[in-house]
Amino acid sequence: MRLDAMAVKFPRVLGHPNRVDFEGVLTLVDAASDRAPAGARGHRVLLTRAAAEAALPSLLGMGVDYRPGWDGHDAKRKIGLITEAGVVGRRLKVRGYLYGRDFPEETETIRSSSPEVMGMSYELADAQVADMREEIWRLTRATFTGAAILLRDKAAYRATSFRLAS
Repeated sequence: MRLDAMAVKFPRVLGHPNRVDFEGVLTLVDAASDRAPAGARGHRVLLTRAAAEAALPSLLGMGVDYRPGWDGHDAKRKIGLITEAGVVGRRLKVRGYLYGRDFPEETETIRSSSPEVMGMSYELADAQVADMREEIWRLTRATFTGAAILLRDKAAYRATSFRLAS
């Protein structure tokens, strides 16, 4: 197993009312999406390991958003922050925290959901596709601009996950 990871270390503040730790699987690397993500013009996508590893620094400090109904992205509804990211096997895992005091209803919805229900989706810019004529677009370069928490069955990759740390 290969592990590549990065983190921004924030001082631990026990009992901080606005930091609710989370962890999730943002996407899979070297695996085709289960369905076409938004912006891919109906194409399924495959984020290469090399592209994911090169883009890890761009993921740190990016916001985590949600959309009411938990069915997509809304970059103007930032409810958390990514502080760690790493590729473990084929999973791109992230950690960070939600702003629990600022978004108590959303935090409670996630807390009361079973772990199998919630998933994640990445947000990209400057994505480079190896061959746009292919049925599955192979992403060879990208910059992460954030992530969304959504229902797993709405995510392009159904193997994603999101849960609050215990």
